[in-house]
Amino acid sequence: MTGAGAQADATRARGNVIRLAIAQALAGGNASVIFATGSIIGAQLAPDMSLATVPLSVFVLGMAAGTLPTGYIARNYGRRASFQVGAGLGVLTGLLAAVAVTIGSFWLFCIATLCSGLYASVVQSFRFAAADGVSAADRPRALSWVMAGGVFAGVLGPQLVTWTMGLWAPYLFAASYVAQAGVALLAMLVLSGVDLPRPQMVSLGTIRPLSMIARQPRFIAAVVCGVVAFVLMNLVMTSAPLAMKMCGLPVTASNWAIQWHIVAMYGPSFFTGSLIARFGASRIVLAGFALTICAALTGLSGITEAHFDVVLILLGLGWNFGFVGASAMVLQCHTQEERTRVQSFNDFLVFGATAIGSFSSGQILANHGWEAVNWVVFPPVAIACVALAVTAMVGRRDVTA
Repeated sequence: MTGAGAQADATRARGNVIRLAIAQALAGGNASVIFATGSIIGAQLAPDMSLATVPLSVFVLGMAAGTLPTGYIARNYGRRASFQVGAGLGVLTGLLAAVAVTIGSFWLFCIATLCSGLYASVVQSFRFAAADGVSAADRPRALSWVMAGGVFAGVLGPQLVTWTMGLWAPYLFAASYVAQAGVALLAMLVLSGVDLPRPQMVSLGTIRPLSMIARQPRFIAAVVCGVVAFVLMNLVMTSAPLAMKMCGLPVTASNWAIQWHIVAMYGPSFFTGSLIARFGASRIVLAGFALTICAALTGLSGITEAHFDVVLILLGLGWNFGFVGASAMVLQCHTQEERTRVQSFNDFLVFGATAIGSFSSGQILANHGWEAVNWVVFPPVAIACVALAVTAMVGRRDVTA
């Protein structure tokens, strides 16, 4: 490739990263509206209090259900096509949720959060799309810079709720969902400018069977760590707004806590990629789990507004290191030709497990309280640490063999 051609490719890759980071911010704002309001609306509309967090569990179910179709569309029609389909589902989310609130339909609201989860499954592919067209050494940085767009989502979503939640009286949050649809429409416009390579036909002989890839110790550890990071973040985050309400704290307090939680989720992404390049993905994942343990210990120590704020901030930081680190490990497990199949399979496993775990969050909170939610954190972290230790031992054995 000529110098001019290489420069053009680098410029295109940088433009894609910028657009994907902006779209991440907008789409994350869309999702954070659901995070901030889902359990509260669920408690108002659900036939039973134990079902209050079901809409958020359905959101995660949508994330799991959308991963494989997202990979299929990307392989056959290009990533940009999958991005536009996802943003369209984001628009539908806001409109359906607004209608659900105005007519008092719990199940229609669940359908809306399902659409939001499908949108989120597409958004999760942004981080991998950023790695297309960049060198192997730069992939962790490209991945983390797109994730950094979520910092602005942490401000956009909760503030959108705060500004609009009472505008359509007496239907709390109905106007917020209409605004959410507008944000998704704006994301669709931004994504239309993404310029990624078109899918190419490849010989089946150049692609390993998925079962072979999935047996790699590093891939197994990446999936386990991704599952633990996401399951625990989702469990605590979805329970927190309702737990705060049960403790007598106002909705504005939970909006504030969710805002800083999402900022903490994505803020470290400005430097997570550099940390991974310097210290390795496994060590960054371990640091993330240490922060998650600190979040649980804080949750067990008190139920004031400050305690909830610290829990959600530490939880967000822990998720960033754990999930971005695990995603970087996935990038080390496939070739260029295998990328969409392996990446979508990884996300299917991660979000499928998260969906299963998510349905228990409402039951744990309703039946056992906020303290039990925090105690649940410890065993999964121990399992993930064992998976990393086994991978490290296998790697050392392979080196010395």
